Order: sequence, then C-alpha cells, then structure tokens
Amino acid sequence: MAEARERIIFFDGVCGLCNRFVDRLLRIDRGGVFRFAPLQGSTAHDRLPIGLADALSSVVYLREGVVLTRSTAALRILIDLGGWRTLHRLWFIFPRALRDAVYDWVALNRYKWFGKREVCRLPTQEERARFLP
Repeated sequence: MAEARERIIFFDGVCGLCNRFVDRLLRIDRGGVFRFAPLQGSTAHDRLPIGLADALSSVVYLREGVVLTRSTAALRILIDLGGWRTLHRLWFIFPRALRDAVYDWVALNRYKWFGKREVCRLPTQEERARFLP
C-alpha cells in the first residue's frame, strides 16, 4: 500500500534548472512527501515505462501509481505542496497542448539558460533518505 501513496519526482540530474527546482522543493517540503530520483538512475529505469527515463526533456512525477509528465507533472507537484500553491490549479484552464508547448520551449533552452553539470547531483547527508538511485 505504500506504493499507492508514493510520490517520486524524476528529474534530469545534470540540468541546472531541474536541480534548482529540486533544491527548492527540498526546502519547501518539510513533511518529506516527495522523494527524488534522477532520470539517469536505476530507479527511473526500473519504475518508469520503457523509454520515458531516456526522455530527459521532461520532469516525470510518479504520483500514487500514475505517471505525469511535462507541464502536468510540474503543476501537480506544486499543487501537492499545498497551501497557496494550490492556486496553480488555475493553469489547468489552458489547454494541455499550450501548456506543454511553453514547457517544451523552456526545456529546449534550459541548458543554455541555467547550465548543465558534468555529473548528476549528489544529495547531502541530510537529503540522502529522500533520494533514490
């Protein structure tokens, strides 16, 4: 039953924007709701549908057994943080195709705008329990 409530955020481990997003989530998510795994890691290859872990242009959110991607994943993560962030539901009034087009444009330029690391992010000692390989 633990898997039914599980919430894992899969991210591009070498992407500067993705790592900043994870850093921010770690600060905000004091209750430890989310766990994190790089798309380049074994958890992504074991838990996600074939080929999705290789699609590094999207954040992937495994939420209670359902796989969400792109703008839907990003918005659902923010909403799941609770509080005022639930206002992000309003973005769902826009068609998914439009939201995903904006998401894809940012994803296409993220390395240029936010940089790219040589290796995947290594969690600190305090963060290790929240990260999966």
